Amino acid sequence: MILLDGAVATELERRGLPMAAPWWTTRALLTEHGRGLLRAVHRRYLDAGARVLTANTFRCNLRALRRAKLDERQAGHLVRLAVDLARSARHGHDDVMVAGSVAPVEDCYRPDLVPADAELRAEHRWMAGQLAAAGIDLALIETVNTMREARIAVEEARGAGLTAWVSFVCGPRATLLSGEPVARAAVAVHRAGAAAVLVNCTSLDAARDCVAELATLGTGAIGVMPNLEPRNGTPVPPELFAALMSSWRQQYGLALLGGCCGTTPAHITALNGLDDAHDGLAAGTRAVHDRP
Repeated sequence: MILLDGAVATELERRGLPMAAPWWTTRALLTEHGRGLLRAVHRRYLDAGARVLTANTFRCNLRALRRAKLDERQAGHLVRLAVDLARSARHGHDDVMVAGSVAPVEDCYRPDLVPADAELRAEHRWMAGQLAAAGIDLALIETVNTMREARIAVEEARGAGLTAWVSFVCGPRATLLSGEPVARAAVAVHRAGAAAVLVNCTSLDAARDCVAELATLGTGAIGVMPNLEPRNGTPVPPELFAALMSSWRQQYGLALLGGCCGTTPAHITALNGLDDAHDGLAAGTRAVHDRP
C-alpha cells in the first residue's frame, strides 16, 4: 500500500487562507506568507506518513489562470513554483514522490462544460509539458468527470514522458458525474497508458461502490481518496476512516490510499497506523510508477 496525502484546500483554510474564485488554492503561491503555509501543509502530510506529496497545481491550468488575468508565462511560473515547494518539503526523503495535480480544464463538477477535444488536448499538453519540465515524479489527473477528458489527459501526460494516474469524481451507482460507468472509464484510461485508477472527491458510499467495480477489472493498481466533508455537522474521525479504509483495502485490494476534501494530516496518520502501511513500499512504488 502507498499512502497519498490529504486535502490541501482544507488545511489552507484552517490556517486562515481564503478559498475563492478565481485563485482558489493558487492564492497560496502568490505571497511568501501563503507559500509558507503551503510548505507547512506539505510537511505535515509528510510527517503523517504520506509517500506521495501532491504539488499545488490543481488550479494552475491555463484556463483557470487566464481568468485571473495571468498570461501563459506567468501561469508556467506558478506551476514550477508549486512543484518546487512540494519537492523542497520532502526533507531529503528520496522515497517520497511528488505528483503534479492535473485538474479538468473547466469545472470539476460540470461535465456539461467539458470543451471540445482540440481544446482539451492543447491545454492538457501545455500542463503536461510544464509539469515534466518542473521535474515531477508523476501526473495525478484528478477529479475528472468524463471519460473523454480523462483519456486525452492521459495521452498528453504520456506524450510528455510522464507516469499518469487517473482519479475520477463519481456519483451514485458507480458512475462518473457524466453518467458513464466507472468500470468502462477505467478500462479506457488504462488502454491510454494510465498506471493506476482511483476515485476521489466522492462520498464514502459512492466511493465504495466504485472501488468494488474497479476491483473486478484486473486492469492494474486502484485506489481511493474519499471526500470527508462533514454531512449534517458530523465529521468522520480519523480512527473510523482508517478502520473503513483497512476493510476496503482487504476487500478490494486497494494499492493507493489518501484523502480529498475534509481530510487532514490526522486522517493520513491514522492510515499510516495500519499494520502493513509500509510493507512492500518499494515494490508497490515500482508497480504503480509506470505502466507494465
